[in-house]
Amino acid sequence: MTHSRRDVRELLEARSLAPRRDLGQNFVADANTVRRIAQLARVGPGDHVVEIGAGLGSLTLALAERGAAEVVAVEVDAGLVEALGGVVADHPTVRVVHADAMTVDWAELLAGSICWTLVANLPYNIATPLVADLLDTVPAIERMLVMVQREVGERLAARPGTPAYGAVSVKVAYWAEARVVGEVPASVFVPRPNVESALVEIIRRPPPAVDADRLFTLVRTAFGHRRKMLRRSLHDVVSPEQFAVAGIDPTARPQDVALAGWVRLAHACP
Repeated sequence: MTHSRRDVRELLEARSLAPRRDLGQNFVADANTVRRIAQLARVGPGDHVVEIGAGLGSLTLALAERGAAEVVAVEVDAGLVEALGGVVADHPTVRVVHADAMTVDWAELLAGSICWTLVANLPYNIATPLVADLLDTVPAIERMLVMVQREVGERLAARPGTPAYGAVSVKVAYWAEARVVGEVPASVFVPRPNVESALVEIIRRPPPAVDADRLFTLVRTAFGHRRKMLRRSLHDVVSPEQFAVAGIDPTARPQDVALAGWVRLAHACP
């Protein structure tokens, strides 16, 4: 079961609601897309799933119907929370939570299991900071499948030497393996957005052994001047000898350096 365009409009009209631009609300109204997202999330019996931005519950239903042991559906919009509760009323494994994903107590929210899969349709303004914060502070989330604006998805999963590669790409690579696993056309949303979306899979793995504060200070400093050679952008913090010890070409630019190179540079700069 999922919502058609007519279903979405009727659910909203029944409660005198309208999609909120300030919350980036665009509801998926295509059964094939919803089933594909649930499949790519690799959710199955016994899994604990947290969904951010559950909206009107179309994806929530698809996740529950794959046999998940629990689906925690988080929604910030009070009006949608009421509608969502009605949509999932016949699914005892779904728990609806009215909360802001940017401020919620994640330890309390995820207390029911030590291992979670996160599935989310994230608006542009919170996608990058939320993913970075979850990787930094919520180890219980072992796998994510996030639907984001295509350009954001490309940055999350970017490889060195590509135009999209930046500080957030290094952050994600530090904690996880990330890859774009699909695209979602604007035509499947109500209302239709002005951008295309991408599905990004992020699978947590052990981070490298390095002083993270030192590592990301170097990364932020260098990418703050991404057009400059490293010997210029890092001249106050890295000496020519330290570049040599790390095996990093000082004439390279930050987008040319993979995570392993940043780790070596952090080790060389105690």
